[in-house]
Amino acid sequence: MKIERVEIFGVAVPLIGEYKNAYLSKTVQKSAVVRITASGGVTGLGNIDPTPGYSKEQTVDHLRVLETTIAPRLIGMDPVNVHAVLAVIEPAVKGYLDSKAAIEMACVDLAARVAGMPVHAYLGGAVKERLLFNAWIGILPPDEAARETLDWKKKGFRSAKIKVGGNIEADRDRVKAVREAVGPDFQLRIDANAGYDADTSIKLAGMVAPFKLQLFEQPVPDHDIAGMARVRKAANAVGLPVMADESVLDHASLIRIIKADAADIVKVKVMKQGGFINTRRMIATAEAAGIRCVVGHGFGLGVNTMAEIMLAATSSNVIDGLECVGPLKTADDVVTRKLDLSSGSLPLPPGPGLGVALDDAKLEKYRLDVKAAA
Repeated sequence: MKIERVEIFGVAVPLIGEYKNAYLSKTVQKSAVVRITASGGVTGLGNIDPTPGYSKEQTVDHLRVLETTIAPRLIGMDPVNVHAVLAVIEPAVKGYLDSKAAIEMACVDLAARVAGMPVHAYLGGAVKERLLFNAWIGILPPDEAARETLDWKKKGFRSAKIKVGGNIEADRDRVKAVREAVGPDFQLRIDANAGYDADTSIKLAGMVAPFKLQLFEQPVPDHDIAGMARVRKAANAVGLPVMADESVLDHASLIRIIKADAADIVKVKVMKQGGFINTRRMIATAEAAGIRCVVGHGFGLGVNTMAEIMLAATSSNVIDGLECVGPLKTADDVVTRKLDLSSGSLPLPPGPGLGVALDDAKLEKYRLDVKAAA
């Protein structure tokens, strides 16, 4: 089997309203979609959904690298030999883990389809029959945040993430209002998106400790591993675990976090870590170090979201409350059937492959004007 065609699509899909975190406010998700076609017409899909401020490179950069640097190298290769594909694309360009993930994702999807099985079976088998998802609350006034979270609880969600940033007193008030609204039997996480320094994060940890949170995500800038270790020590003293996200990129970055005792939990994403294989290896390394994992990108389209669902189902080291909840935020999608996560859970998807198909009309409808977006 040989790769005959690699198609790259840029899309801009509208969001339901405006979403605000420590980086930006946005009303549209700009994404890259890959479709690989091999001998006999079999196809595989990949998709990445960068977020300005969070992602190392932006969508238009990935589209350029995929088109000009990576895709030409794939023609004639065996898509089922994912290791061989990675050996070609990983040294082709420095960084751009998301781009490499899109290609690897498509190859794994294709290989699983050829084998007639879902991706989770292709990766070794699922250990969960039902996946639970985590709701997402932006930087909102306390009453709005409380009302939104309570609505998610009523729909069936068992946990939620609250974005924090800009003012720790406002953060405390937001968290307090949410906790009072949902009661003690609902898991709450906070995420600073690297927006505070270590001293400020330590103060915030003490202020929100009475509200019994599940974790405090990325309290400091991604490069400040020593600062995160300080926050972890102080936060743990008041019963609050710390999770690294932006600080976790390649395997070496995870090793640095482990050596520094900087996190209790790490967050991984198929696109951020460069594909299924790299992400699974990192989950295994974290587990060996006694560190649990959260999986999920909050603004993924259907292909990327399904990839993370399939991956998360294969590891007992992944905490319930997946954060791959992009379909809750997008007004539409580029797949033929938009994922329905509105109840907070989903039965294990049956595949084959990722079990999703592209809607060519939607690809055209939401086509990204690369020149205008650059």
